[in-house]
Amino acid sequence: MTDHSLRPDGRQDDEIRPVKFISNYIEYPEGSVLIQMGRTHVLCNVTVEDQVPGWMMGSGGGWLTAEYALLPRSTHTRTRRETLGLRGRTQEIRRIIGRSLRAGVDLGLLGERTLIVDCDVLQADGGTRTAAITGGYVAVALALRRLIRQGLAPAEALKPPIAAISVGVVHGQVRVDLCYTEDSAADVDLNVVMNDAGRMIEVQGTAEGAPFSRVELDRMLDAATQPIARLIQLQREALA
Repeated sequence: MTDHSLRPDGRQDDEIRPVKFISNYIEYPEGSVLIQMGRTHVLCNVTVEDQVPGWMMGSGGGWLTAEYALLPRSTHTRTRRETLGLRGRTQEIRRIIGRSLRAGVDLGLLGERTLIVDCDVLQADGGTRTAAITGGYVAVALALRRLIRQGLAPAEALKPPIAAISVGVVHGQVRVDLCYTEDSAADVDLNVVMNDAGRMIEVQGTAEGAPFSRVELDRMLDAATQPIARLIQLQREALA
Protein backbone atom coordinates (compact mmCIF):
# COMPACT_ATOMS: atom_id res chain seq x y z
CA MET A 1 0.00 0.00 0.00
CA THR A 2 1.41 3.39 -1.02
CA ASP A 3 2.09 5.89 1.77
CA HIS A 4 0.84 9.17 0.29
CA SER A 5 2.20 11.15 3.26
CA LEU A 6 5.73 10.74 1.88
CA ARG A 7 7.07 12.82 -0.99
CA PRO A 8 8.90 11.01 -3.80
CA ASP A 9 12.24 12.59 -2.83
CA GLY A 10 11.68 12.56 0.94
CA ARG A 11 11.23 16.31 1.35
CA GLN A 12 8.98 17.97 3.92
CA ASP A 13 5.79 19.48 2.52
CA ASP A 14 7.19 23.04 2.87
CA GLU A 15 10.70 22.20 1.62
CA ILE A 16 12.01 23.28 -1.78
CA ARG A 17 14.37 21.19 -3.86
CA PRO A 18 18.11 21.98 -3.92
CA VAL A 19 18.62 25.20 -5.90
CA LYS A 20 21.71 26.30 -7.80
CA PHE A 21 22.35 29.33 -10.00
CA ILE A 22 25.23 29.14 -12.48
CA SER A 23 25.83 32.69 -13.70
CA ASN A 24 27.36 33.55 -17.08
CA TYR A 25 26.61 30.01 -18.24
CA ILE A 26 26.69 31.16 -21.87
CA GLU A 27 29.39 33.63 -22.86
CA TYR A 28 27.60 35.76 -25.43
CA PRO A 29 24.31 37.05 -23.91
CA GLU A 30 24.23 40.24 -21.83
CA GLY A 31 22.90 38.09 -18.98
CA SER A 32 22.98 34.29 -18.71
CA VAL A 33 22.00 31.93 -15.88
CA LEU A 34 21.39 28.22 -15.60
CA ILE A 35 19.00 27.55 -12.73
CA GLN A 36 18.78 24.06 -11.31
CA MET A 37 15.84 23.27 -9.03
CA GLY A 38 16.24 19.61 -8.28
CA ARG A 39 16.08 17.82 -11.61
CA THR A 40 14.50 20.79 -13.39
CA HIS A 41 17.17 22.74 -15.28
CA VAL A 42 16.31 25.94 -17.18
CA LEU A 43 18.73 28.11 -19.15
CA CYS A 44 17.83 31.81 -19.03
CA ASN A 45 19.58 34.14 -21.50
CA VAL A 46 18.92 37.88 -21.82
CA THR A 47 19.54 39.88 -24.98
CA VAL A 48 19.51 43.69 -24.93
CA GLU A 49 18.31 45.35 -28.14
CA ASP A 50 18.55 49.11 -28.70
CA GLN A 51 15.00 49.35 -29.98
CA VAL A 52 11.44 48.89 -28.77
CA PRO A 53 8.24 47.62 -30.41
CA GLY A 54 6.68 50.08 -32.82
CA TRP A 55 3.86 50.96 -30.43
CA MET A 56 6.45 52.16 -27.88
CA MET A 57 8.66 54.24 -30.17
CA GLY A 58 9.09 57.79 -28.92
CA SER A 59 7.92 56.93 -25.41
CA GLY A 60 11.42 57.04 -23.91
CA GLY A 61 10.69 53.82 -22.03
CA GLY A 62 11.80 50.25 -22.58
CA TRP A 63 10.20 46.84 -22.80
CA LEU A 64 10.78 43.28 -21.62
CA THR A 65 9.49 40.20 -23.37
CA ALA A 66 10.05 36.50 -22.73
CA GLU A 67 10.21 33.33 -24.79
CA TYR A 68 10.00 29.76 -23.51
CA ALA A 69 10.69 26.36 -25.01
CA LEU A 70 11.09 22.74 -23.98
CA LEU A 71 14.04 21.06 -25.66
CA PRO A 72 12.92 17.86 -27.43
CA ARG A 73 14.39 15.43 -24.85
CA SER A 74 13.98 17.60 -21.77
CA THR A 75 10.95 15.43 -20.99
CA HIS A 76 10.40 11.69 -20.48
CA THR A 77 9.34 11.29 -24.11
CA ARG A 78 10.42 13.50 -26.98
CA THR A 79 8.66 16.87 -27.18
CA ARG A 80 8.28 18.01 -30.77
CA ARG A 81 9.77 21.36 -31.74
CA GLU A 82 7.08 23.97 -32.31
CA THR A 83 7.99 24.78 -35.90
CA LEU A 84 4.40 25.24 -37.08
CA GLY A 85 3.34 27.74 -34.41
CA LEU A 86 3.31 27.91 -30.66
CA ARG A 87 0.97 25.74 -28.61
CA GLY A 88 -1.41 27.44 -26.22
CA ARG A 89 0.56 26.20 -23.19
CA THR A 90 3.78 27.71 -24.52
CA GLN A 91 2.12 31.07 -25.16
CA GLU A 92 0.61 31.06 -21.67
CA ILE A 93 3.98 30.34 -20.05
CA ARG A 94 5.75 33.01 -22.11
CA ARG A 95 3.21 35.56 -20.94
CA ILE A 96 3.46 34.76 -17.24
CA ILE A 97 7.27 34.90 -17.41
CA GLY A 98 7.19 38.27 -19.20
CA ARG A 99 4.56 39.77 -16.89
CA SER A 100 6.44 38.61 -13.82
CA LEU A 101 9.87 39.83 -14.89
CA ARG A 102 8.55 43.24 -15.92
CA ALA A 103 7.79 43.71 -12.20
CA GLY A 104 11.54 43.46 -11.56
CA VAL A 105 12.49 46.32 -13.91
CA ASP A 106 11.60 50.01 -14.01
CA LEU A 107 10.91 50.10 -17.74
CA GLY A 108 10.57 53.89 -17.70
CA LEU A 109 14.26 54.18 -16.75
CA LEU A 110 15.50 51.69 -19.32
CA GLY A 111 15.52 54.02 -22.31
CA GLU A 112 14.20 52.74 -25.62
CA ARG A 113 15.64 49.27 -25.22
CA THR A 114 14.12 45.80 -25.16
CA LEU A 115 15.19 42.97 -22.88
CA ILE A 116 14.48 39.61 -24.52
CA VAL A 117 14.52 36.76 -21.99
CA ASP A 118 14.92 33.33 -23.59
CA CYS A 119 14.04 30.49 -21.21
CA ASP A 120 14.94 27.05 -22.55
CA VAL A 121 14.16 23.98 -20.48
CA LEU A 122 17.08 21.56 -20.67
CA GLN A 123 15.49 19.06 -18.28
CA ALA A 124 11.95 19.11 -16.94
CA ASP A 125 10.80 17.64 -13.64
CA GLY A 126 7.97 20.00 -12.72
CA GLY A 127 7.98 23.73 -11.99
CA THR A 128 9.61 24.82 -15.24
CA ARG A 129 7.76 28.14 -15.48
CA THR A 130 8.48 29.09 -11.87
CA ALA A 131 12.15 28.15 -12.30
CA ALA A 132 12.24 30.26 -15.47
CA ILE A 133 10.91 33.27 -13.57
CA THR A 134 13.30 32.81 -10.64
CA GLY A 135 16.33 32.24 -12.85
CA GLY A 136 15.15 34.84 -15.33
CA TYR A 137 15.33 37.58 -12.71
CA VAL A 138 19.01 36.79 -12.04
CA ALA A 139 19.77 36.86 -15.77
CA VAL A 140 17.92 40.18 -16.15
CA ALA A 141 19.86 41.60 -13.19
CA LEU A 142 23.17 40.61 -14.80
CA ALA A 143 22.17 42.25 -18.08
CA LEU A 144 21.00 45.44 -16.38
CA ARG A 145 24.15 45.64 -14.27
CA ARG A 146 26.12 45.72 -17.51
CA LEU A 147 24.03 48.63 -18.77
CA ILE A 148 24.41 50.40 -15.43
CA ARG A 149 28.21 49.97 -15.48
CA GLN A 150 28.28 51.43 -19.00
CA GLY A 151 26.26 54.44 -17.85
CA LEU A 152 23.38 53.52 -20.15
CA ALA A 153 20.80 53.06 -17.37
CA PRO A 154 20.52 54.24 -13.74
CA ALA A 155 20.89 51.78 -10.88
CA GLU A 156 17.21 52.32 -10.04
CA ALA A 157 16.23 50.58 -13.30
CA LEU A 158 16.71 47.25 -11.51
CA LYS A 159 14.03 46.67 -8.91
CA PRO A 160 14.39 44.29 -5.92
CA PRO A 161 14.20 40.55 -6.60
CA ILE A 162 11.12 38.56 -7.53
CA ALA A 163 10.79 34.78 -7.43
CA ALA A 164 8.16 32.12 -8.04
CA ILE A 165 7.19 28.73 -6.66
CA SER A 166 4.64 26.05 -7.47
CA VAL A 167 2.23 24.90 -4.77
CA GLY A 168 -0.24 22.08 -4.94
CA VAL A 169 -2.66 19.92 -3.04
CA VAL A 170 -1.47 16.34 -3.44
CA HIS A 171 -3.42 13.57 -1.69
CA GLY A 172 -4.92 16.21 0.59
CA GLN A 173 -1.52 17.70 1.53
CA VAL A 174 -0.39 21.25 0.64
CA ARG A 175 3.10 20.92 -0.83
CA VAL A 176 5.52 23.40 -2.39
CA ASP A 177 7.84 23.04 -5.38
CA LEU A 178 6.16 20.02 -6.93
CA CYS A 179 8.20 17.56 -8.93
CA TYR A 180 6.61 15.98 -12.02
CA THR A 181 5.27 12.94 -10.15
CA GLU A 182 3.46 15.18 -7.66
CA ASP A 183 2.34 17.69 -10.28
CA SER A 184 0.71 14.97 -12.37
CA ALA A 185 -1.22 13.72 -9.31
CA ALA A 186 -2.16 17.13 -7.85
CA ASP A 187 -5.78 18.00 -7.14
CA VAL A 188 -4.88 21.72 -7.26
CA ASP A 189 -1.97 23.32 -9.09
CA LEU A 190 -0.93 26.88 -8.17
CA ASN A 191 1.93 29.09 -9.34
CA VAL A 192 2.77 32.06 -7.11
CA VAL A 193 5.07 34.99 -7.93
CA MET A 194 6.11 37.44 -5.18
CA ASN A 195 8.60 40.24 -4.63
CA ASP A 196 11.07 40.64 -1.79
CA ALA A 197 8.45 42.40 0.33
CA GLY A 198 6.17 39.36 0.14
CA ARG A 199 3.69 41.14 -2.11
CA MET A 200 2.07 39.11 -4.87
CA ILE A 201 2.77 39.75 -8.53
CA GLU A 202 0.84 36.86 -10.02
CA VAL A 203 -1.23 33.94 -8.79
CA GLN A 204 -2.14 31.31 -11.38
CA GLY A 205 -4.17 28.35 -10.19
CA THR A 206 -6.29 25.50 -11.46
CA ALA A 207 -8.45 22.84 -9.85
CA GLU A 208 -7.42 19.66 -11.62
CA GLY A 209 -10.27 17.75 -9.98
CA ALA A 210 -12.89 19.09 -7.58
CA PRO A 211 -13.09 22.87 -6.98
CA PHE A 212 -11.05 24.11 -4.03
CA SER A 213 -12.15 26.41 -1.22
CA ARG A 214 -11.00 29.86 -0.19
CA VAL A 215 -9.51 28.28 2.93
CA GLU A 216 -7.41 25.93 0.80
CA LEU A 217 -6.31 28.85 -1.39
CA ASP A 218 -5.17 30.81 1.65
CA ARG A 219 -3.26 27.77 2.91
CA MET A 220 -1.45 27.47 -0.41
CA LEU A 221 -0.60 31.18 -0.55
CA ASP A 222 0.72 31.01 3.02
CA ALA A 223 2.78 27.95 2.11
CA ALA A 224 4.41 29.83 -0.79
CA THR A 225 5.66 32.76 1.29
CA GLN A 226 8.69 31.28 3.05
CA PRO A 227 9.96 29.25 0.08
CA ILE A 228 9.87 32.37 -2.09
CA ALA A 229 11.74 34.30 0.60
CA ARG A 230 14.36 31.54 0.55
CA LEU A 231 14.65 31.72 -3.25
CA ILE A 232 15.12 35.49 -3.08
CA GLN A 233 17.89 35.00 -0.52
CA LEU A 234 19.59 32.58 -2.93
CA GLN A 235 19.15 35.07 -5.80
CA ARG A 236 20.86 37.77 -3.74
CA GLU A 237 23.73 35.40 -2.95
CA ALA A 238 24.12 34.52 -6.63
CA LEU A 239 24.27 38.23 -7.52
CA ALA A 240 26.52 39.27 -4.63
